[in-house]
Amino acid sequence: MSSVGDGAARKLRGVIAAIATPVGDAGPDHARLIVLARHLLTSGCHGLNLLGTTGEATSFSVEQRMAVMSAVAQAKLPLDQMMVGTGAAALADAVTLSRHAASLGFAGILLLPPFYYKAVTDTGLLTYVRRIIEATAEWSVPVYLYNFPALSGIPYTRDLVAELLGQFATRIAGLKDSSLNLAYAREMAALSDAFDVFPSSEEHLLAARAGPFAGCISATANLNSRDCRKAFDEGDEAALARAVAVRKLFEGLPMIPAIKYLLAQSFGDPQLAQVMPPLAALTQQEASAVRARFESAAAAAERP
Repeated sequence: MSSVGDGAARKLRGVIAAIATPVGDAGPDHARLIVLARHLLTSGCHGLNLLGTTGEATSFSVEQRMAVMSAVAQAKLPLDQMMVGTGAAALADAVTLSRHAASLGFAGILLLPPFYYKAVTDTGLLTYVRRIIEATAEWSVPVYLYNFPALSGIPYTRDLVAELLGQFATRIAGLKDSSLNLAYAREMAALSDAFDVFPSSEEHLLAARAGPFAGCISATANLNSRDCRKAFDEGDEAALARAVAVRKLFEGLPMIPAIKYLLAQSFGDPQLAQVMPPLAALTQQEASAVRARFESAAAAAERP
């Protein structure tokens, strides 16, 4: 993937964890988040997606999201390895979040489309993105589109993405695709060699090494980043198989609470399992199931 832009290098590539956000009753737990971020960046991740779906961004206020960004910046974490979710239902909120992220120096902003009204037109979505691009022109922060129609109810269509690239080629850097539609992801990647597409599953990392994708942005990279890194950097098929096996542990379970539960187990810190409403912690039965699956996968990985 080539790099273009108005002075802002596009450095995001490879294994990017959609980092979970540790929380307390009052909201984000900055101290625990920074510990987790440092852990992931030294455990295989090329980068992090802060305040995405796994990070429960839409369960936080604008002020809470801005405070998370500021805490990460003040901790001297490498912002050039991070994109941050700034999409919101209200354009003014998305502008405020995007300007804050850009002013702090994050490597990119990730835009979920405005998700309340359904059946909106490409014209309306183009205006939404254009307003954010104009509002952040001072910093020329790269913009990554976030396609997750199962949750947002609104897709970034091929025609819309092509139009955005035509109008804002120096700012539209790429797209995260959580639709699990590989044909769509390939179609988006084919629009431009400079348009970096990240599927949401690590199973495509070997294809990304020499193919159309820039890597992956994965929720389960919170847990399997070392094997993901080996797969992407070295083409290690065994490592990829282990990484994909971890992803499959969550089938039939609520993914975000389950990931946070396993993080709590891994760190020996029960607080990491807490989620924000409307999500709920795993039931005892769900916790037992995911723990047994994880232990079984770990045992299988150790066998020659």
